[in-house]
Amino acid sequence: MNLFQILALSILVILLAMSLWAMSKKWTTRSGGLAWAALWIVAGVVVAKPDLTFSLAGPLGIKRGADLVVYCTLLGMTVGFFMIYARLRRLRHDVTALARHLAIREAHVADDRR
Repeated sequence: MNLFQILALSILVILLAMSLWAMSKKWTTRSGGLAWAALWIVAGVVVAKPDLTFSLAGPLGIKRGADLVVYCTLLGMTVGFFMIYARLRRLRHDVTALARHLAIREAHVADDRR
């Protein structure tokens, strides 16, 4: 095992522990915490056994295992960014609806005072 693997695995173990701790403190949902934990475990397996990505890449038509990791990372990031974008749009819509509701309510209260 080389120095990079030791450092990366140490960081991944810390991230795994933090994910499980956040789930136990109810800072994240159970499914969210388990998803993050699974991600850290998969990353740890890939770091510990880099030849595994090479053997998985071949049947998929990808020449190098590192390319497979990059492609999977890009796909995951794209999905994550889309989910964040969708959530921000929904939050913006909710804030707009709330502001309209409060403005109408304030207008009715102002009319009642006259």
